Amino acid sequence: MFKDLKLIFAILTVGIVWGTTFLGIRIAVESIPPWFVAGIRQLVAAVLLLLILLYNKELKWIGWKNFRIQILFSMLMLIVANGMTTVAEEHISSSLASLITASSPIMIFIGSIFIGLEKFTFRSLLGIILGFGGIVLIFKDGLHDLANPNYLWGLVAIFIGVVGWSLGSIFTKKLNLQHQNISLNLFYQFSVAAIIQIIFGFLFSKEIIVSQWTLKSFAAMVYLGIFGSVAAYFAFHYALKKVSPTQISLLSYINTIIAIFLGWLVLNEKISAEFLASTVMIILGVFMTNYKKEMFRKG
Repeated sequence: MFKDLKLIFAILTVGIVWGTTFLGIRIAVESIPPWFVAGIRQLVAAVLLLLILLYNKELKWIGWKNFRIQILFSMLMLIVANGMTTVAEEHISSSLASLITASSPIMIFIGSIFIGLEKFTFRSLLGIILGFGGIVLIFKDGLHDLANPNYLWGLVAIFIGVVGWSLGSIFTKKLNLQHQNISLNLFYQFSVAAIIQIIFGFLFSKEIIVSQWTLKSFAAMVYLGIFGSVAAYFAFHYALKKVSPTQISLLSYINTIIAIFLGWLVLNEKISAEFLASTVMIILGVFMTNYKKEMFRKG
């Protein structure tokens, strides 16, 4: 029974914490330049993992071959995906960012087809059409908003982030690295990302006035590092040992719903009927595309 409680706690941690990260990012970038938010977040995560590895006496060099692989994952999933999502939320709402990000499983599926990891079916085609139809619906009556360069850049940034996450996920499936030391690999990933993103912060921030960084934004950034990066990843990999990846994939739907609800509740972000319809279409499209019979079987 105790083990079942640990599994339930792990699943709830992933579902809830990753759902809150969009809100956390939006609050953090209110006063802190986005590349510093992303970089310091990864730095907090790297230091925490360093302490864990030292305590467990597991810190070691992973070899140049594995290090190059971790750099690739760091570039795609942290620097591009997480970094560009953070940049995007300086200009678009957390709700919109989470909804567009929710389409990433569809892009992962499409990419997986091209490299032979998934098979194309009529059901998946309907799911893809429905998912992208939901994205189109979001902007049906708001095309004039695209004339705003900041809003347009926010949309471009979030789509770049989705592509980065999708490519990283595909490479993860292709290389099948599940049996390696996750903590050690993540330490190197977070460390590389922290260095590069903080450099980007100095290069691309319009102004750096640390005295204007609010306590609320700083607390959100630390929360993202400790819970959004480290705790959720550990919980995710623990749950992955107990249940199938397809069952874990159901959490992506919970993440989106939580993110949209929190954006409305905490930040008073506008949620229109069209936005809710888009949410239903994208989630249903993702479900149809990735549906497998074992999703609802006991792990």
